[in-house]
Amino acid sequence: MSTPNTYHQAPDSITSAPPGCPVHQPWSPLDADYLTDPYPIANALRDEHPVFYAPDLGHVVVGTMDDIETVFMNPDVYASTNVQDPIFPLCDEAAAVLAAPDFDPVAVMSNRPEPDHGRIRTYTRQGFSNRRLKSLEGYMRERATVLLDRMVAGGSPAEYVAALAFPLPAEIVFRFIGFPPEDDTLIKSWCANRRAFSWGKPSPEQQVEIAQGMVDYWRYCREFVAERRERRTDDFTSELLDAHDADPDPANGTGISYREVESVIYGFSFAGHDPVTALLCNTLLCLLPRRDQWAELCADPSLAAAAVEETLRFESSQISWRRITTQDTTLAGIDLPAGTRLYLNFASANHEPGVFDDPETFDIHRDKANRHISFGKGIHFCVGNGLARMEARIALELLSQRLPSLRLAPDQQMSYFPNITFRGPDTLQLEWDE
Repeated sequence: MSTPNTYHQAPDSITSAPPGCPVHQPWSPLDADYLTDPYPIANALRDEHPVFYAPDLGHVVVGTMDDIETVFMNPDVYASTNVQDPIFPLCDEAAAVLAAPDFDPVAVMSNRPEPDHGRIRTYTRQGFSNRRLKSLEGYMRERATVLLDRMVAGGSPAEYVAALAFPLPAEIVFRFIGFPPEDDTLIKSWCANRRAFSWGKPSPEQQVEIAQGMVDYWRYCREFVAERRERRTDDFTSELLDAHDADPDPANGTGISYREVESVIYGFSFAGHDPVTALLCNTLLCLLPRRDQWAELCADPSLAAAAVEETLRFESSQISWRRITTQDTTLAGIDLPAGTRLYLNFASANHEPGVFDDPETFDIHRDKANRHISFGKGIHFCVGNGLARMEARIALELLSQRLPSLRLAPDQQMSYFPNITFRGPDTLQLEWDE
């Protein structure tokens, strides 16, 4: 049902352990205790075996910063082509839904190898120019203020995900792309379960429902790009179409095809909002229990950027990523055949002693907190990192100045959507003095 550059390619089976590779039989990143608090477990796994095979996952797990950076910096050996793929084989019914003749997005950014990745990234990086980010900052601050006003008006306590952390990033990325505001609810419904499809273990019934939403969303993106083709505005989609008009044939090593424009829009909507929602929540989970650091931020909102950076290290919204070997190779003394799937454990690398002093302490004054690996490294370094950082910084600035008494509601039990990569609470109850 797929070709080499298809956007999603489900595996046919779970691969076995490479010969000689250590095996951890009982562990999976989908285990309940790991979803609740991955860091002590990830640290112990890293210290026992920097590289090992996890049978339930069907991946070789890479746990140290050096080894993860080696993988990222050698894309010819460790390809990114599997990062949007389901972890596990799909049921026949879901595969049939995705076999619709008009469901044909192509790999474009996170899952496209060189040289095409670099060609397409040239155009997407231009969309995240300082000019466009600066133009979005005012809207971002305005929308965050409106959402915060509504939350405060509703009184304490409030549920932060529904009030601000979910709607704000979605609205920002949708305005960036150019989607009309009246379609926000519909688009969110299509994107909501992508975590389960590509990074979780959904039931067959869930797979079918998610697959249908993905097909519907792809059709929406194609119709939207076709409309923008006729009527351009000042948005990311129009910029990509302008680039396509100027150089429409990638065969010469430059340019961007029309199908690639459609596929970039299809991919950006999820990447630009769901992980950012988690980041907005995680900053508060880190700061609010540490009243001394929260008080410092309230007194000096310029500390917000440093607080976001330390959150990305200490309690990242993305705790893993994936790669697949293109050839036989050796990593950390372990021989890996071509086709070996790798799980890069950011949770253990971002808490690694020797890379970070006192890594289990959250410190907004940490020197070189940006040494973290949460946005990746090398040619696939997250192109939207500046947008995510800006949204989290603005939210912290507004919250700290408006609600210095803000605190976590007591006795709440955090729950986390079961997936291997993205980490943030499903709900977050906040209180403040009225």
